Amino acid sequence: MDDERLTFKEMCAAFDVTPRTLRYYEYIELLQPHREGRSRFYGPRERARMKLILRGRKFGFALEDIRQWLLIYEKEGTEAQMRAWVTMADGQLEELAEQRRQLDEAMAELQKLRDDTAAAIALDKG
Repeated sequence: MDDERLTFKEMCAAFDVTPRTLRYYEYIELLQPHREGRSRFYGPRERARMKLILRGRKFGFALEDIRQWLLIYEKEGTEAQMRAWVTMADGQLEELAEQRRQLDEAMAELQKLRDDTAAAIALDKG
């Protein structure tokens, strides 16, 4: 066996994902391991794709967006993929900024409610 290939179990451990997650990524065609009988082996291409998938998930991208982005590379090459990435990243940055704004608003509201409640408790004891 080639030292550069990982087994299914090794792939799960290397990327800290569950077997269910890895199977799902294969099912939706994000990953296409080499198969030998019932065994699956993941080479450098699949490991690189997995890094990109997990990075994309960390940034909040939907799996379908990640899948489409990976397809661009296969069909159109690196430059097209990089252009698509910039567009996707711009959209995701806007989405994350909106989520931050909403989170800041929720935290401020919660802090005020907490402070008001703490003040009411102090008045009752005083």
